[in-house]
Amino acid sequence: MDVLLSTGEQISIALLAMALNDLGIPSVSMTGSQMGIMTTDAHTKARINYIKTDKIRKELDAGKVIIVAGFQGITEDGEITTLGRGGSDTTAVAIAAAIKADLCEIYTDVDGVYTADPRMVERTQKLEKITHDEMLELASLGAKVLHPRSVEIAKIHNVKLCVRSSFDTTKEGTFVVANELLEKEFVVTGLACDQKVAKIGIFDLEDKPGSATKVFQALADANINVDMIVQSAMRNGLNDIAFTVPLDDVDATLDVLTALRGSLHMSEVISSTNVAKVSIVGAGMITSPGVAAKMFSVLAKNEINIEMISTSEIKVSCIIEKGNDTPKKAMQALHDAFELDKIND
Repeated sequence: MDVLLSTGEQISIALLAMALNDLGIPSVSMTGSQMGIMTTDAHTKARINYIKTDKIRKELDAGKVIIVAGFQGITEDGEITTLGRGGSDTTAVAIAAAIKADLCEIYTDVDGVYTADPRMVERTQKLEKITHDEMLELASLGAKVLHPRSVEIAKIHNVKLCVRSSFDTTKEGTFVVANELLEKEFVVTGLACDQKVAKIGIFDLEDKPGSATKVFQALADANINVDMIVQSAMRNGLNDIAFTVPLDDVDATLDVLTALRGSLHMSEVISSTNVAKVSIVGAGMITSPGVAAKMFSVLAKNEINIEMISTSEIKVSCIIEKGNDTPKKAMQALHDAFELDKIND
């Protein structure tokens, strides 16, 4: 499958190199293996271990434009791999990190990073710059501009990114830069909404060491990513646990939990797909008390019930009902309350 999936990018890079050479621009195309993008052997979802830079530096020194196939690599045994979701962004940032590039530009279908999804919220503002931490949170919480893997690499290796439009290159994009934790005028930088989540509930799980470990280790072994986790107070030696998983993993999650019922005491397992996750993100939240309370107040005033809450130093996420256009209503109310329409004033 990886051999097949990697052919699309190989056709594209060859055609682009031919076109540039016809225009008199010296160019060379490279597959992931020719480039030396060395990966793990997890086929269709490999991770980059390191990148060999000798060949690309030689071509760059010769004044050539290098066109590298994204989304693919090679194992130490010479097997072709693909990187899975976000593989092209991840390849670009990884190469930029490997050659210590001054800037990595990502061209996409939007002209930058906005305070919220313009399709859901009115009066959104394009951000001139955003920190790696803020972008990583927004990307992992549902913002589609950059994949979290690419932002993670950029943060670790301090790669300066710029998100720009493929359709209008005259527009300035958004720079993703290292943290600048000076006094921020706006506590919240942006909002994200993920409607592809599901809530799972386990009732009457025995409250003893190892019970939660068995549940979440089994889910990890099934390659299911668990996000928010809430455990209730113990009663009669029993607990209830609720957590969220990607919507596509609901059936697999229920299969794992069903298999555990023979070895773990639990009275019932339920799931709900009628939920969405709305989040506020901002580096300024670290030193600004009351942000979460304001978010909860805004949702309450709009009669939006909060089912689960998760926080970090720079984000607050709430699980709410998905029906009746509730996520859109919540996003607009939060955007207005935190005055994100004035962020560029």
